[in-house]
Amino acid sequence: MNLNDQFGDVATALCEMRLIGEGEQFAIRALSGGVSCDVYDVRTDKRAYCVKRALAKLRVAADWRAPAERSHAEVAWMRLVAGIDPRWVPEILGEDRARHLFVMTYFPPETYPVWKSLLARGEIDVGFTARVGEAVARIHSATAGREDIARAFANGEQFHALRVEAYLLHTAAKHPDVAETIRDAARSVETARIALMHGDVSPKNILRGPQGPVFLDAETCCYGDPAFDLAFCLNHLLLKALWHPEHAPAYATAFTALKKAYFAKADWEEPAGLERRTAALLAAFLLARIDGKSPVEYVTADGDKAFVRAAAKAFLDGGKTLDDMLAHWTEALAARQMRR
Repeated sequence: MNLNDQFGDVATALCEMRLIGEGEQFAIRALSGGVSCDVYDVRTDKRAYCVKRALAKLRVAADWRAPAERSHAEVAWMRLVAGIDPRWVPEILGEDRARHLFVMTYFPPETYPVWKSLLARGEIDVGFTARVGEAVARIHSATAGREDIARAFANGEQFHALRVEAYLLHTAAKHPDVAETIRDAARSVETARIALMHGDVSPKNILRGPQGPVFLDAETCCYGDPAFDLAFCLNHLLLKALWHPEHAPAYATAFTALKKAYFAKADWEEPAGLERRTAALLAAFLLARIDGKSPVEYVTADGDKAFVRAAAKAFLDGGKTLDDMLAHWTEALAARQMRR
């Protein structure tokens, strides 16, 4: 392949990292990298790689920018988690910090399907969901109260750009009636120094592997509030029930399984405060996935958006447990389906 073609920069980086040998035949194919990065499938005569490169301007309608240096933090997160359990992350095979890209093991989709795809077609494995919750909690537990990790992952600037501003503050500006409540949640997250957050624990970033979950896309990682990760993932399970209401009871079961497995391993603080913060963030995230800078692509109908907004604002009043929120969401969704 000609190193001057559209993938030349990637090929050059791979050659410099000695992941492609001199004269070795290879092929590079662009994959769907989402809004924040370019992702490439690289095949040589001997093995396959996955290359990820961070973008400075994200692919969304809003003007959303974030430091490309976040790729370095993602590599650091994966290496740290590999020390907790190497089954949970890809192996980092090389890093080019100047180009803001890194190379990791390639997971064949037939063996490592994306969890989001499985959920979308009704393959809701409660046991796997519980393993996701347990793994996330174990990462939080292993990093809680660690000043060395707090210093190493003081990624406040990128976390603010990618999560706090894009999800919480942008949404608060669109909803003056609940703006102060959302801003309070944002301030709480930004000032917390409890454990290491992944920052994007979404089904699209989790593979179902033969040995359990594999976590991808940790570019938003930052030392902060572990409640952020739990709320971020639970939010997706609620929204999937709106997308595919025929599977709503199974999504509700998965929600409960993830929550229980997580709290069973959450040994760094009392559960009441952790749940209270998770509930507040979950309510804010529901609204943010409709009116933030990165709305979910599958909630498009005006009626569906109105349903989420109404539920989120009811939850933002506070005082509700996660079980309360699940029950309200499930009952309201069922009633809505009956009226149709």
